Amino acid sequence: MATVKDRTVRRTATVRRAIKRAAGERVRLSVFRSSKHIYAQVIDDAKGVTVASASSMEKDVRGKTGANVEAAKAVGKRVAERAVAKGVKEVQFDRGSYLYHGRIKALADAARETGLKF
Repeated sequence: MATVKDRTVRRTATVRRAIKRAAGERVRLSVFRSSKHIYAQVIDDAKGVTVASASSMEKDVRGKTGANVEAAKAVGKRVAERAVAKGVKEVQFDRGSYLYHGRIKALADAARETGLKF
C-alpha cells in the first residue's frame, strides 16, 4: 500500500519529467504553497535567473491571510503581469508535489487569464 510520502514522491517525479522535456524551449512557472502563504516565480533555467516573482506576502496583496483562493488568484495575476512585461508569453507550469486543485489551480487559472500560455 502506497503511503502519502510515496504518492508525493511519485507526483513530484512525474512533474519533473515533464519539465525536463521542455527545458530548452520554455521558462517555468514554479509554485510554492505554505500553510500561510503562496509564492510563484518564473524561472529561466537555461540562464539560471528568476524572470518574475510574486507572493501573498507583498503589501498590496496581503489581506487577512495568504492561504486562500483569493490570494492565490491575486498572486497568479501579478506574476503573469510581471512575466508578460518582461516578454515571457509561454511557460511550463511546475506545481511540484502539489495536486492541481484549490489554490494551485486558482493561481494557474489567473495566470492564464492574464496572458501566460501553458
